[in-house]
Amino acid sequence: MTLSTIGAAIQINDLASLRDWLFDADRPIEIQDFVGADVIAGDTSDLVARYLTALDGHAGPRGIHGPFFGLDLSNPDRDIRAVIQKRLITGIEIAARLNADMMVIHSPFTFWHALNYTNYGFLREALMDACTQCLVPVLDRAATEGVTLVLENIDDTAPGDRFDLVARLAHPQLKLSVDTGHADLAHHNYGAPPVVDVLAHAGNFLAHVHLQDVDGHADRHWHPGDGRINWRPVMQQLADAATPARLLLEVRHHQAGIPKTAQWLTALTR
Repeated sequence: MTLSTIGAAIQINDLASLRDWLFDADRPIEIQDFVGADVIAGDTSDLVARYLTALDGHAGPRGIHGPFFGLDLSNPDRDIRAVIQKRLITGIEIAARLNADMMVIHSPFTFWHALNYTNYGFLREALMDACTQCLVPVLDRAATEGVTLVLENIDDTAPGDRFDLVARLAHPQLKLSVDTGHADLAHHNYGAPPVVDVLAHAGNFLAHVHLQDVDGHADRHWHPGDGRINWRPVMQQLADAATPARLLLEVRHHQAGIPKTAQWLTALTR
């Protein structure tokens, strides 16, 4: 296989400096302005209109990062889940208005969960059941709008949790995302598998990757090469995957350097 074209996760103010690079090769774009609680609950029409104007002429893959602050997919309270579902469906509607076909959502699984699956025998099944009940109506709406949800690792230490949830739901609009920085933090701090193994474990469910580097202490979102991740095997794993994933550089600073970083990462594959 060959490596997918690398794109970028952006906010509206980043677009001008990256426009030529993104548009000339129709690179994938992930829009991240709609994650805030106040934003997703408010009137987004002006921001959507700004994006539609700014993205005129871009024919590459397009997605958004869905809302996530306080939205635990495994919440056992059905009344609270109803709010979570409402916010996620709003995100799907925004994605559809932006002609986007993918939305990132956050995994609820944590290190504490992994440590206590034996201690609390009911725990894993309860988490899976709550997530299923939360996501079924959301996925139905996603199917209507042609939007695929990708479940991103956050505090996960057991890659099998997300994999098993996606397999359990068996819905064509639900796939897996891997954030390389989050995976390395879990590896460094909790003894979770290294990044390359997290990618491999996702198998054919892998549809989306956030490329970012860390120092093992915090979620830095540094440019790849500025932290501790061994990038050559990571990029080779992505290039060798049977199903190509959408690749987005998700960095917090120095966005103007994204094209150079993307070029460097692409050159690492054999």
